[in-house]
Amino acid sequence: MKNHQIRTLLDLHGQVIDQEDGFWVKIDAWEVAASAEIPHAIRYSLTLHAPDGTRILGYDNAHAIKVRGMKYAGQRMSFDHKHRHASDKGVPYEFVDAYQLLSDFFTEVDSVLKEVKSK
Repeated sequence: MKNHQIRTLLDLHGQVIDQEDGFWVKIDAWEVAASAEIPHAIRYSLTLHAPDGTRILGYDNAHAIKVRGMKYAGQRMSFDHKHRHASDKGVPYEFVDAYQLLSDFFTEVDSVLKEVKSK
C-alpha cells in the first residue's frame, strides 16, 4: 500500500467529525504488525453514530466474522468487514487500500444519513 495513503488514514486517528443534526463520525486507525488476518498492517474502526451515541454504521477489522455460505471445515474468516446497522454482526468488506476504505465509508455515511433523515 502506498505510504501517503496509510499516513492519511493514520492522521485521522481519534477524529470525531460532525455530520449535522447530532450525527457524528469517529475514526480510529493505527499501525500493527502485518499478519494473515491483517495483511495491510492497519487496524481501523470507522463508525457513524446517531445523536444518542448508537452506532448505526461501522467499518472495522477488530474481530473475525464468518463468511456466509461456508458451513464446514473450510470456513473462511474475514477481519475486514462492515456493520450496516446497530445489531448487524458484520458482512465482509474487501479492503483495497486506505483511500478506497475512506471513500466507501463516507459514501455509505451519506447514503445512511439520507435514508435516516428522510423518515
